[in-house]
Amino acid sequence: MPVTLMRPESGTGGGIVLVQEIFGRSDYMRSRARDLCDLGYTVVLPQLFWRVGEDVIDEGSPDALQVAMDVTGRLDWDLAIADVRDAVAWLRADEDSDEAVALVGFCFGGGLAYAASQDCPREFMADALVSYYGSALPGLVDGPPVHVESLHHFGDSDAFIDAGQVAHIREVVERDGAEFHVWEGANHAFDNPAPELGFHNPRASRVAWEVTVDWLAQHHPV
Repeated sequence: MPVTLMRPESGTGGGIVLVQEIFGRSDYMRSRARDLCDLGYTVVLPQLFWRVGEDVIDEGSPDALQVAMDVTGRLDWDLAIADVRDAVAWLRADEDSDEAVALVGFCFGGGLAYAASQDCPREFMADALVSYYGSALPGLVDGPPVHVESLHHFGDSDAFIDAGQVAHIREVVERDGAEFHVWEGANHAFDNPAPELGFHNPRASRVAWEVTVDWLAQHHPV
């Protein structure tokens, strides 16, 4: 599985596996990987579409979302979970990541990171989880619980996950000890700045990222 590997200037730092959104290892995902690396983390961004021969889907194309959904529809979900877990185990074995690894996922990746943390053997288990509007969570949260510290972000105007589903997700994950935030006026994918998608909410993106940085500093320090 191809990965993008970014190391901090110090050369060492707690590990983060960044789980891509539905458009693959896009410029946006690589930018977030750099943001995390600049905080001092060793970051791995796996190419999770590698099994179906895809990598980046052009967010500026008029049919970007449909193409992305078609690609994810061809993806074997269980194998994608295994790939995320393998990335965690690989990074944990890296001598410069101090054996500490967190998962950070967006959209498709937010749900996949959650699924990879359910019923997970210890050798593949991340130490912490950050999920941004995990698109698969409505079908996951009533399954096995996630036994790691976790943080979840959703918008209150999500066009793909309705308010009732968000409320149920919140009830379940908070019962398991998660921190949960719902951002006013924010749609699905509110952190993605691509103008063609029309989802970006600058305020929600900025404040949610500040919360994420502070949460990581507390629960998954460099």
